[in-house]
Amino acid sequence: MAAMSGTAGGRARARRSFIFMPGLKPEMFPKAVASGADIVCVDLEDAIHPGDKDEARERTLTLMAARPDAGAAETVVRVNALRTPAGLADLAAVIGAGADGPPSLMLPKVASADEVALVSDLLDDAGLATALHVIVESAAGLEAAPAIARASPRVRALFFGAVDYSSDIGARNAWEPLLYARSRLVAAAMAAGLDAIDVPWLDLEDLDGMRAEAEASRALGFVGKGAIHPRQIAPLHAVFSPSADEVAHARRVVAAFEEAGTGLVVIDGKLVEKPVLRAMERVLERARRLGQEVPGKPETL
Repeated sequence: MAAMSGTAGGRARARRSFIFMPGLKPEMFPKAVASGADIVCVDLEDAIHPGDKDEARERTLTLMAARPDAGAAETVVRVNALRTPAGLADLAAVIGAGADGPPSLMLPKVASADEVALVSDLLDDAGLATALHVIVESAAGLEAAPAIARASPRVRALFFGAVDYSSDIGARNAWEPLLYARSRLVAAAMAAGLDAIDVPWLDLEDLDGMRAEAEASRALGFVGKGAIHPRQIAPLHAVFSPSADEVAHARRVVAAFEEAGTGLVVIDGKLVEKPVLRAMERVLERARRLGQEVPGKPETL
């Protein structure tokens, strides 16, 4: 068994896709890794029947203790909501596992910064380096998203939970009704220097629809999107990876500003103002995360 990827401290990494596997079936871990998803999430929440929570927790922690080979994937365990007995039992078990526990936790249904701060403090007290991913999937959570994003330096990404969110506010789970929520979540994540990751596309037969929504998500500022099946991974990576042309253009813009030393440059006859420089730096940072050759010192986002 090799050490799992995705240890805390690894902010600057690709998070273009994630895929869930049930914690009750640890034998599925190699298959989940083989999907090529950037994040493999072992699920103790939605994928597990209430009567199987204890067994799923035990099997998942046994899997984590074995340090299975995750390749380049980031390994995350989604616990139950911390306002439930199952969630509290999950957290206690993770802390009790010590260094044998998961490298990252996903916290669902987070409604306040206090929830994240509590988990972070308990992990601090236990001397664990566990990273945190947070799902915002309620009106209260969205309202508190800026504070949630800054609740702990352990937080790596904010995930949008569209199904629960739309149910919570009585909206249709579609792009237009949820555009405000997505935009607000991205703004909260970016302001805190975190990744924003969108909800999975649930129609496996409509890859064109998934691709279109992924492109719209990327245009808003999301860096990745969930998958429900391995066949969705490659199209998602294609959408959320900067193209060679995008990287080349970003290099030109950055180089032009470095050479000019001013707030304005002209590229291909078009005036480019300095605020665009930040966007170009983000393109180059995404390319670095994917191992593309980009001159200069990597910047942590």
